[in-house]
Amino acid sequence: QVQLVESGGGLVQPGDSLRLSCVASGRTFSSRGMGWFRQAPGKEREFVAAISWSGGRTQYTDSVKGRFTISRENAKNMAYLQMNNLKPEDTAVYYCARGGYSSGTTDVSGLYDAWGQGTQVTVSS
Repeated sequence: QVQLVESGGGLVQPGDSLRLSCVASGRTFSSRGMGWFRQAPGKEREFVAAISWSGGRTQYTDSVKGRFTISRENAKNMAYLQMNNLKPEDTAVYYCARGGYSSGTTDVSGLYDAWGQGTQVTVSS
């Protein structure tokens, strides 16, 4: 069974940066897309970013385009989310997820078959 563990969250001020990391166990990491989702208090979980298995294709929700960058290192079973110019509305628990698909990217949460426990990101002055 694959396990995903996120790290790198914290309390930062508006305009600051954070890099989230996700380490995956299991042998299928490099053949699957990966995604990041987030859930703010009182809101539904929403898609943030996704990356194809090769890293050649990425997808972002509009609110983070130009500020967030998703990447991966298949040799290390790692995925990352670099978050720059953070805003208070980015405050949420961030989850990494392994895609149940083997090509492209998707923002559909139901197409991800493994999830981490989440890491809290709080942006506040």
